[in-house]
Amino acid sequence: MAPEDFNVRPGEVKSIACPDCGTWRRIMGDTVLKIREHCLSDKVEDGEKHVNCPGSNQLVVIDIDVRRWQARQDRLLRDAMPQESRRAAQQFYKPLPAPAAPVSRIHAKVTLDTARQSYLAHSKTCLPCGTGQPCTDGGALAYRYLLVLNEEPARREARKQTSPAVRKAQWNERGGAEVEAANNQCRQRPKDTISEYRGP
Repeated sequence: MAPEDFNVRPGEVKSIACPDCGTWRRIMGDTVLKIREHCLSDKVEDGEKHVNCPGSNQLVVIDIDVRRWQARQDRLLRDAMPQESRRAAQQFYKPLPAPAAPVSRIHAKVTLDTARQSYLAHSKTCLPCGTGQPCTDGGALAYRYLLVLNEEPARREARKQTSPAVRKAQWNERGGAEVEAANNQCRQRPKDTISEYRGP
């Protein structure tokens, strides 16, 4: 029989397409396998009897390698499926996000004053830091204070550059009135163009 005319998958009900009538029937038995008894047709006219199919109780011998048959059937099913509904053989998972940093390592907006205050508060309560030999946390706080202290001149200069007075002077220097007039100017455009930058 053709490999697609029977089903002997492990864990599923064994079934076969009857060689005489072509309908799918269950294979009965554990050691001696037979096609389940069935009629030629489920519909009969009034007064007539059901006629048994000659394929009923036919002996079934499984003389194939079931694993090889199953692999071939799986391949046929996979090939028959549309490409968009096939699943990849290997599953790809999104990488897990890195764990959040502990609260002690989260740096809020550090200013010169907050860095200094946190170092002084720590050194008051820490015994080694009070004797002049800073602990690990005290050393980290002192290092952070020095970094902020070194960055402070650049921050002051940046704050000066972004002040409203400086921005107004820059705007006037680059021709503020002329730019404003050009922005507000309306001109007639030909009807066959969408704009002067895009074509018809």
